[in-house]
Amino acid sequence: MIRIADGGMPWLLASFAFSFLFLGAFFLTSAPVSIFLLVISVFFFLISCLLIVFFRDPERSIGSGIVAVADGNIREIANLQDAEVGDCLRISTFMNIQNVHVNRMPFAGTIEKLTHHPGGHVPAFQKESDANERVVLLIKTDIGMVKIVQIAGAVARRIVPYVAEGTELKKGEKIGLIRMGSRVDLYLPAQKIKTLMIHVHDRIKAGEDTIAEIHD
Repeated sequence: MIRIADGGMPWLLASFAFSFLFLGAFFLTSAPVSIFLLVISVFFFLISCLLIVFFRDPERSIGSGIVAVADGNIREIANLQDAEVGDCLRISTFMNIQNVHVNRMPFAGTIEKLTHHPGGHVPAFQKESDANERVVLLIKTDIGMVKIVQIAGAVARRIVPYVAEGTELKKGEKIGLIRMGSRVDLYLPAQKIKTLMIHVHDRIKAGEDTIAEIHD
């Protein structure tokens, strides 16, 4: 049975409800209106099937080292200075509509700060998406401060956090859902990274794929 992510069920139920509503109206009307209603019903049924794909939440076997935060393609790996993390590696993952949209902890730690920033909704792969709506999580870990930035895209209009400030989480536990396509940036303290296991354009799975090994 397909498990649906928390935050996705209302959309799925609403879509199925519209499908059955128009199907019921189809049986109560005559042509040509009934044909139109049938087409609308089939349309909402297909949307419902797509939403099942969008909001699926499969079980994951948690990988070693630091694991991926999100499913998707690595769009950028950059060295930079960050106000909270310091000298760090930023790993940007772009999530397409077909990817699982549940994000997971890359490493065990405690949510020290969670901040929601309102903003725009341009496509998440564009540079201008830095001003999009986003949720920033600062996480205190054994390797120092780690930051996760969940960025809404053109279709993803809502980020649903599963955690709150003070929450202690194990590696691979779920931290939230970004509806539809989006981007997730992971900031790791550079001095703690022994080996980076991924490259730009690699496809990764949240919680399952190792993206970096740390110094002992």
